[in-house]
Amino acid sequence: MSEVVLVDVTDRVATITLNRPEARNALNAELRRALPQAVADCDTRDDVDVLILTGADPVFCAGLDLKELGQSSNEADDAAVVASTERRGPLPPTVKPLIGAINGAAITGGFELALNCDFLIASEHARFADTHTRVGIQPGWGLTVLLAEAVGVRRAKELSSTGNFLDAQTALTWGLVNHVVPHGELLAFCRTIAADIVSNDQDGVGHIIDTYDTGNLTTRDDWWSLEIRRSREWMQSRRALGAEVERRREAIMARGRKQVH
Repeated sequence: MSEVVLVDVTDRVATITLNRPEARNALNAELRRALPQAVADCDTRDDVDVLILTGADPVFCAGLDLKELGQSSNEADDAAVVASTERRGPLPPTVKPLIGAINGAAITGGFELALNCDFLIASEHARFADTHTRVGIQPGWGLTVLLAEAVGVRRAKELSSTGNFLDAQTALTWGLVNHVVPHGELLAFCRTIAADIVSNDQDGVGHIIDTYDTGNLTTRDDWWSLEIRRSREWMQSRRALGAEVERRREAIMARGRKQVH
């Protein structure tokens, strides 16, 4: 039997693939155990700076394996599927950026899985749907928080109450995804974005991503204060790197000249 999660590390980028294509990458018990471990392992690897999460074609993830869930006789296990008391969401927190490469349908629990990534890049085949109300269960992996943050409360309410599908282009217009690319170019595009991240100061990347994540849980005023405090702490820790900062500034200017035509 094939592994339910595949991991490939190339050029400091870990690509993590849900690998149950025969079951539309549905989250059975084995996959729910293996995926968080794979993400945590990659996040701690010294040869990894960026993580990409995707699914084996033709879908990203169809959500919880409802066939398995329906056959379960353990109510405690069923409850743990919906809302873990050990962590928020289906994935552990990561220090390194986690890019969601949405190659196909991301439905209900699969939609929540996508929303737990730092940002999303979609194939033209990507579709999103929250069918919790159609199934008759309640989200417990952050959907009502993360979807509202991504598209606004009113649009989130529409998606959750109707169970309707959202196509890739509308997801782009609504701000759910950052880019939509041809299906065959999805992973290459994600790796290009990842390479841009790899080329930066990795301590700085982790620091600013954490500032976004922490600040987003506070008030606007507290977020300002958090950024100011962390900026001062960062600059104090880097005062000895003046020459290195100047070298990087010159490299940034050269890169900018290439990107702006």
